[in-house]
Amino acid sequence: MHQSKDEIIQQLIDDVSEERIRRTLFALARDPLPRRTLNYTLPGHDRCTLYEADDLIAAELQQCGYAVEREPCRVQAYRCNRDKPLHHWYDSPAPDDPYYTAYNLYANKQGSRYPNEFIVLIAHKDSQSWIACPGANDNAIGTASIMELARVLAGYNSERSMRWLFCNEEHSPWTSEVAAAGSKARGEKLIGVFNLDGVGVKSDEDTANHRLVNISLYSTPEGKILADLMAEMNEVYQLGLEQRAEAKTYINDDDGSYIKAGFPHVTANIGSWPYADPQYHLEGDVPERTDTRNACLSARATLAAVLTLDRR
Repeated sequence: MHQSKDEIIQQLIDDVSEERIRRTLFALARDPLPRRTLNYTLPGHDRCTLYEADDLIAAELQQCGYAVEREPCRVQAYRCNRDKPLHHWYDSPAPDDPYYTAYNLYANKQGSRYPNEFIVLIAHKDSQSWIACPGANDNAIGTASIMELARVLAGYNSERSMRWLFCNEEHSPWTSEVAAAGSKARGEKLIGVFNLDGVGVKSDEDTANHRLVNISLYSTPEGKILADLMAEMNEVYQLGLEQRAEAKTYINDDDGSYIKAGFPHVTANIGSWPYADPQYHLEGDVPERTDTRNACLSARATLAAVLTLDRR
């Protein structure tokens, strides 16, 4: 049985701002940061662009009242191989390639009734380590979206604990694996993991036709429950998305890191499936192409799902 509209959730949905998402997107993928990677430092700067992105994200979260934890992870940059098919020019690093320290960033809100039950929102904040790509759709837009949800929920009294995780997927190995292993080692109960990766990202044709699409991917029966909840929220709060659930037959990406660690309650929100951005992993993945209205609606649907799950 579908729920009726909740006025508190509606007020929080209304507070999710497309303009703030857009500003954060452009800050991460245009100015002051043209991209976010460990192996590139801007001329005249003394820190790589990924560290500068970490500082920008942490400062905004701290302004909202969150304590930000940085978890170090040892990674390498992918190599570039343009002999491979378009969009797949990355190669695994060689054993003697340099290692870097990448950081997972965490912002946590403790639950008032069930502090050891967590709802997790994830986005990978880095851009491609093998090519000079701004990474706007992949995945500055997901990063900006969950930053906006953290801001909106800063004063909300949730029953379960909430965690915002900003990880790194364009370096090897993915740092979400470290985060998922940490949750398992601490014995945490994760009742919902929402990965926002490429929200609102579609083909140029769908963008030109103003289609507003959100696809909730799942790889487990528990994940399908969350994907169906996304559809319910789109209907209850009349968000206007073309919302559907799709089974993902292979377990990968940051949502897959949690499934592999034994947490099945996982879904990933994305704008197209198969992923249809023609500038995927290329230099043309610039913020001017990003459909921020679509991303904002996807963030609102995610917010409604998170709050409904918390209350259930």
